[in-house]
Amino acid sequence: MRKICLYDAKSYDKIHFEKYKAQFDFSIEYFETKLNPHTAMLAAGRDAVVVFVNDSLNADAIDALFREGIGVAALRCSGYNNVDCEAAAGKLRLARVPDYSPYSVAEHAMALLLTLNRRIHRAYNRTRDYNFSLNGLTGTDLHGKTAGIVGTGKIGGVFADICKGFGMNVCAHDIAPTLPDVEYLSLMDLCRKSDVISLHCPLTPDTYHLINEETIAEVKRGAYLINTSRGALLDSEALLAGIQSRRLGGAALDVYEEESDFFFEDLSDAVVRDDMLTKLISMPNVIVTSHQGFLTEEALDAIAYATCKNLNDYFNGKPMLNEIYAEKKLIGTL
Repeated sequence: MRKICLYDAKSYDKIHFEKYKAQFDFSIEYFETKLNPHTAMLAAGRDAVVVFVNDSLNADAIDALFREGIGVAALRCSGYNNVDCEAAAGKLRLARVPDYSPYSVAEHAMALLLTLNRRIHRAYNRTRDYNFSLNGLTGTDLHGKTAGIVGTGKIGGVFADICKGFGMNVCAHDIAPTLPDVEYLSLMDLCRKSDVISLHCPLTPDTYHLINEETIAEVKRGAYLINTSRGALLDSEALLAGIQSRRLGGAALDVYEEESDFFFEDLSDAVVRDDMLTKLISMPNVIVTSHQGFLTEEALDAIAYATCKNLNDYFNGKPMLNEIYAEKKLIGTL
């Protein structure tokens, strides 16, 4: 029986991994702590580690795991911008889950857009206080508006279909155009044309702060910005300035640039020492959810199975179809 150390474990992770551990003859120990160079020692005596988006697989953590005899790390997520792939070469084999449920994230992006546009969050808070006024809750029809999709992989493609279902026009920006019957534009032209800009691209050195002061200056006034991909695609300072200047009509964020210290945790009784995050949350036209786009039963089940399958292939000397290689420049696909 192979022993697995699963970091940053939550109750919903345990439900689905427990479902598959017997099938693959695994013994899984769950740790709520995140992986970093100081917690790598928890993996001592195990055969593999399972990590998530805010665990740190930097060079020091990889070296620490290597000293503990760990030969493989399975990411239960798609993106791997938290991994130093070059440092892992020759020390730690890596695998991910590239496809779990594009519908979960795309549907969450539309839920955020609908909530932002129709002020559902504000209406919900009002009616709990028996305030049934409609003042300040006016939205717009999405029908006939233009959705600009940045990144048209599987999630971006599903989001495009959802937008078309609402009668929206769709344009896109991607280095590798894949969607038929969709107009592909430069990023600046997409910003000028779109009423809604939704980010569905991976985080790479080339896409870091893809939306910044220059791009926001070109955004169609009053446009909504949706990000369900990776927080660092957005320059948070520029985003806040765009909201305050009313250049942007609003923003809905399921990810945040500095989320690793906050997201997935209950900090309701704590003082959050992140001025940018507190400013964004305080804005009436900004919605922040805590990286829950993946959180559906179907996606969680697919993630648990694929993660266990990756490890099982490794242990049995089979090729890991979802292996990450150091020479790959792409940091995840969405």
